[in-house]
Amino acid sequence: MESKACTVAELVAARWGDHRPGLWFEERTLTHHEVAAGAAARAALLADLLPSGGAHIGVLLDNTPEYPLWLSAAALARTAVAGINPTRRGPELARDILHTECRLLITDRTYEPLLTGLELPGVRVLLTDSEEYEALLAPYAGARPDPSRAGPRDRLLLYFTSGSTGAPKAAICSQGRLAAAGRSLADQFGVGADDVHYVCMPMFHGNAVIADWAPALAAGAGVALRRRFSASGFLGDVRRYGATYFTYVGRAVQYVLATEEREDDRDNPLRTGFGTEAGAVDAAAFERRFGVRLVEGYGSSEGGAAVQWSPGTPAGAVGRAGPGLVVLDPETRAECPAAEFDAAGRLLNGDEAIGELVNRAPNPFEGYWRNTEAEQERRRNGWYWTGDLFCRDADGFLYFAGRADDRIRVDGENLAAAMIENILARYEGAGAVAVYAVPDPVTGDQVMAALAGSFEASGFTAFLSAQPDLGTKMAPRFVRVVDRMPVTATNKIHRALLRREGVHCEDPVWWRPPGEPTYRRLTRDDLHNIEGPLAPTRGPSRVRRQGLEPRTR
Repeated sequence: MESKACTVAELVAARWGDHRPGLWFEERTLTHHEVAAGAAARAALLADLLPSGGAHIGVLLDNTPEYPLWLSAAALARTAVAGINPTRRGPELARDILHTECRLLITDRTYEPLLTGLELPGVRVLLTDSEEYEALLAPYAGARPDPSRAGPRDRLLLYFTSGSTGAPKAAICSQGRLAAAGRSLADQFGVGADDVHYVCMPMFHGNAVIADWAPALAAGAGVALRRRFSASGFLGDVRRYGATYFTYVGRAVQYVLATEEREDDRDNPLRTGFGTEAGAVDAAAFERRFGVRLVEGYGSSEGGAAVQWSPGTPAGAVGRAGPGLVVLDPETRAECPAAEFDAAGRLLNGDEAIGELVNRAPNPFEGYWRNTEAEQERRRNGWYWTGDLFCRDADGFLYFAGRADDRIRVDGENLAAAMIENILARYEGAGAVAVYAVPDPVTGDQVMAALAGSFEASGFTAFLSAQPDLGTKMAPRFVRVVDRMPVTATNKIHRALLRREGVHCEDPVWWRPPGEPTYRRLTRDDLHNIEGPLAPTRGPSRVRRQGLEPRTR
């Protein structure tokens, strides 16, 4: 790692005069110098368009070169970029733009129709694929990057967290925090100036910017952009650009594994993949097939807590708890006892051991934009509450148990949805698995699983019986079989939708009634008997909703 700059603006300016190829996109290649020059031109334009300062830029784009150019320009101009999610529509889309006080919206003809009919007072729209845009930029072509005005505390990102309920929150990330994250990851993975980072996750999300673009910028590495994630195009892009590093979230790894296997899959330049939610089964399959180790990490979107994998981490664990990280009972605020596992890996004391991961040490969480209530919820007692469930073993290793919303309580025992998912992922017919709670007719919850792939009742029953680490209460009572798992815009499973629909969906649902040896198809008579306690929270779904692989172009 070559730079110890403390602002992103300094990292951008450091590439001035570097004429190595630095940015690849489809048929275009820009040098590092051209990227720095383009950022300087846009920063100079910003100074004239937003002379008073304080306003923000909204970016509503796919992963085109304009995205990192405007991120870099914002750093030089001491303003912030709000990543606008293109899957939002109508009033929700307008709300995101206005809530983050964007006075300039950068988009293109692809997404211009989304703005039709929206009331966006005071917002100027620039279309990056228009002649007017080129003419507007032309007078600033000779600008040079000047990082001297930027400071580490200047806001740079307002990125929306994945809000499955209510309006998403815009987390704040400063120049100093983003630069530090980039340096840390570059050091952790040994990223150098000769590396190429493949950015295929959407840049409106924190993962692509913080974990992929920032370490490349810190190390002077190249960046290859994919307009939208494509499983079928993944390996071809990696070879074409000589990519050595990539990041992933959600189901992206499963999509790549679902492509047709070839004898030369291991013939690729990739060295490392870094992300979350691949799962142990898919991570092992990815390494076997492509010869690339996936490093699963944990980090809250807001930056308030992080766990790093290290050599010696037990199977199933995320990593060792660092200073200040504890697992607490959210009601009593007492530290949960250590997790106990039997020889087969079953968690024996989930009721006591599973709690919320809390960081009691100083941390870089910088708050939410204009959302005091949500910020105070995160900072209860002066600590950072992640909203994620974990358990911690006697040696200090942390095991992810799911989101707080994923809590499952069966017969008075807390179960870890994430651990059940890891077990069910071994089922031969499973392309993707999600585990969540549905109400029990008497009290507490029952376990329900959504399975994308093929399902055969007796075979699945036999599979469950053969899993040594599947506890007696962990087997799903209901199994929903879907063609494709419903996902969010960042490829994460849409658990809120699954929980909301429960057994009332148009997909086939199989269940194992109490006392019966195997699963059978859920019928209308069954639904009549369980209608009350298992009714969906917002009424029965009459429209089939399925998640699709993100569109490619």
